[in-house]
Amino acid sequence: MFKKLFGQGGHGGGGGGGGGGGGGAPHQSRQVTANSTQKTVDAIQKLGETEELLNKRRNLLEKKVNEALEKTKEYQRAKNTRAALMSLKRKKAYEKQIEQIDNSISRVNEQQMMLENQRTTAETVLALQQGVRANKATMQELNIDDVDKTMDEISEAQDQMQQMNDVLSQPIGAAADMDEDELAAELAELEAEDLDSQLLEPAPVPATRVPARAQAQPAAAAGQRMPNVPAARPKQKTAEELELEALEAEMAA
Repeated sequence: MFKKLFGQGGHGGGGGGGGGGGGGAPHQSRQVTANSTQKTVDAIQKLGETEELLNKRRNLLEKKVNEALEKTKEYQRAKNTRAALMSLKRKKAYEKQIEQIDNSISRVNEQQMMLENQRTTAETVLALQQGVRANKATMQELNIDDVDKTMDEISEAQDQMQQMNDVLSQPIGAAADMDEDELAAELAELEAEDLDSQLLEPAPVPATRVPARAQAQPAAAAGQRMPNVPAARPKQKTAEELELEALEAEMAA
């Protein structure tokens, strides 16, 4: 069934391996698959139309069955036994046709489901085939040698970039002549001198904190009026001091 859907007959392999080459077979397979898919769609549509026609026929026969039944009852009430039997036979014939139509509708439904499943399977297989062909084409373009070559080129480019960074990071000019060890020793010496100077400085005297209560007392006393202090009286001079002052005045004159 799948060979018919995808056009892979018994002679397909031999013809593809002949003068036609490998390019014609996939195109032919796709074309046959498209034709088979279209035929399947047409068949499903035709089956649907047939089912609709059978249902219409069944509805018409059911009406005739009801009519025949009514006629049979009328003939029976009229005591026309012969006509009642003939009408009853027609009713049975209609019912038999309805049974046949039901069987036909059942077969049509089964065929529809089979074709729909077949179409789904064909589409699935076609998608898988396309995936396989795409995978093969990709693998042919990306072989292992090309991958190894690309990775080697990437590694080489990274090494060259690292070498360029190393060259650019090297000091030039006056900075290139400076010795790193000498600079480190000088820096350590400066740090030692700074530490010695800090050790030689006198320790700071902590400021004496005045209790808050003691600070509050002068502030409270400032609001009170202090008593006046009497001025000191001048000291009286002795007789000798007076004579000495008079002698100095005479000598100055």
